[in-house]
Amino acid sequence: SNLTFPQSRYTRAHQTSGTSGKPMRWLDTPESWQWMIDNWCDIFGSAGVNSEDRIFFAFSFGPFIGFWLAFEAGEALGALSIPGGGLSSAARLRSIFTHQANVLCCTPTYALRLAEVAKAEGIDLSDSPVKNIVVAGEPGGSIPATRRRLEEAWPGATIFDHHGMTEVGPVTYQCPAQPGILHVLEQAYLPEIIDPDTGEPVEDGATGELILTTLGRHGSPLLRYRTGDLVKAISDQPCACGRHDLGLDGGILGRADDMVVVRGVNVYPSAVEEIVRSVGGVAEYRVEINQADTLTEMSVEVEPEAAGDENLAKRLAIAFQENLSLRVPIRLAKLNSLPRFELKAKRWIAR
Repeated sequence: SNLTFPQSRYTRAHQTSGTSGKPMRWLDTPESWQWMIDNWCDIFGSAGVNSEDRIFFAFSFGPFIGFWLAFEAGEALGALSIPGGGLSSAARLRSIFTHQANVLCCTPTYALRLAEVAKAEGIDLSDSPVKNIVVAGEPGGSIPATRRRLEEAWPGATIFDHHGMTEVGPVTYQCPAQPGILHVLEQAYLPEIIDPDTGEPVEDGATGELILTTLGRHGSPLLRYRTGDLVKAISDQPCACGRHDLGLDGGILGRADDMVVVRGVNVYPSAVEEIVRSVGGVAEYRVEINQADTLTEMSVEVEPEAAGDENLAKRLAIAFQENLSLRVPIRLAKLNSLPRFELKAKRWIAR
């Protein structure tokens, strides 16, 4: 345990989603909790969110730390904070319009899902009050093709990405001048980037694993914590936005344990997301990884946005060939047949 006080001092208990293994449980003191709320307020401030805004939180409030922190940070800012837990997607859309919420907090996948439901319900999102969508939980907000898809689905809304972890708290905020770059909150964390295999610092501009030391979560501190997140630092200091906080080009590029080697090619989920979203016409998709003797094979199942897109599979196959130099089998699924996700999307299946 990394707890520094008697257990009676701790007032918050949360856990990770368990998407990559057994859920990790975490305790916080009131002081540590307030430190994380302050960091979240800095993230909201970087997104231009203030006390005049109305924030709609489009997720259910379970044991996951980010939801509660974001909501309480909205309250701390003085913004009207509107919970969307326990509602259907259609009901959430109605609530957004009823409350005239101009800020939406959710995952990138769920923002796309809300747009899909809006279309089915006959709701025109060009009339939506939402002007700022704050996303996290997945790398999509910093992936150009996914960002464009979100902007097209929510006309007039700005996409703002950031990321955090249960173990450390809210970590980064999107560069105001250069979307696609995430800055580390260096007043709260001491960041390093190392080679995940050797543990040595990487050269400038090289991809490595993000290491974090927390500077204010005194109830459960972490020293040189290996996050598993793969990142690449920008070379310009200060950044074009004028900040000196460490900038991560492309945000979180992937997880050190998420990479799959397919016929000698390193494939990350973020790369597949970029390819699928850049082609267009895809409502949802699923990736299957199969072991064939000593080889790892990958196939992709895609659900079209509309019936009759007979060339979708061909366009995707060409895109994978051009971007990854891989021949990837593409299967078309029936409309509305693939699962939809409110939290972190689980699109990768190992057979």
